[in-house]
Amino acid sequence: MRDPVRLLHEMLAIPSPSGDEDELARFLDKRLNEIGFAAHRDEAGNVIGDIGTGDGPTVMFLSHLDTVDLPLPVRRADGRLHGRGAVDAKGPLAAMISAAAALPSFPGTVRVIGAVEEERLSRGGHHIARTLPAPDALVIGEPSGWSRVVLGYKGKIDIEYRVTRPSTHSTNPAAKASEVAMAFWEELLAALGPERDHGAFDLPAATLRGVRGDLVEARLDIDCRIPVGFDVDAFAARLGERLNGGELTVVRHVAAARTTRSDPVVRGISAAIRRCGGTPRPTLKTGTSDMNTVSETWSVPMAAYGPGDSSLDHGEDEHIEIAEYLRGIDVLTAALHELSTSL
Repeated sequence: MRDPVRLLHEMLAIPSPSGDEDELARFLDKRLNEIGFAAHRDEAGNVIGDIGTGDGPTVMFLSHLDTVDLPLPVRRADGRLHGRGAVDAKGPLAAMISAAAALPSFPGTVRVIGAVEEERLSRGGHHIARTLPAPDALVIGEPSGWSRVVLGYKGKIDIEYRVTRPSTHSTNPAAKASEVAMAFWEELLAALGPERDHGAFDLPAATLRGVRGDLVEARLDIDCRIPVGFDVDAFAARLGERLNGGELTVVRHVAAARTTRSDPVVRGISAAIRRCGGTPRPTLKTGTSDMNTVSETWSVPMAAYGPGDSSLDHGEDEHIEIAEYLRGIDVLTAALHELSTSL
């Protein structure tokens, strides 16, 4: 790859909020074919590019094209690239493309995928898992920092709660819709259990993402993050006993995903970080990614990796250090060498 920084700059300059990734997808389809990949787009709109000899294991690099719909101006300054998606996740995807392009003689296949709508309902990831054969090894492209390898992500349950109450005067002692909805929020927190922490991988937590209501109608949008082994059925049953005449809808449920330090992909990336002069730091994330999505279907060695500071995800100053981005490319290139022998 002659100029990986230019590639990322060009990707950042193409807005791609969830559901509107077509322009970026067309750009990458064309670019991948130009630099040696056999690339195409599937029925869902995902971009898929293969490179290598084809005679050996398949290593899949899976990241996503879409970003949140919060535009940012694209600029390069002070050794940084600024723009929406710089870390989540155009930076990791561009690093994967650049690393794979550097190894056209990889003894097998490196399959790089830019998936659509990960920020929504992971529509692209679900389509990939349904329609493609499982790879021999999988790296999810998400920002971890160049010397970190991610072993797992919390799961999530997106919940919508709606309630209506008869119109009445505000001084009527009967509970109003807005009051019933807020009481349900407290009941949900109690149903999650006494220990809740967004910062702890092994504990559940909830965020009240949206509140709309008045005396007659009210709606809550709730995001619950759940650990490995969380009993979703028991949780749903507890909530069902606390509806107080309201209606509960589970909009989305994704189980938590976790691998181990002995996983071949974790070992391969860790060895690559050492080769590039770093000390690998295994990490667990409290958000979700397409690791959650595909692990429901595929049981293969996997981990997540990518340059970039994940604390900048969706933020007002999303940017990536160019030196970190280039180091991430080096790590991914070295990881492919490690996996080509260990697999």
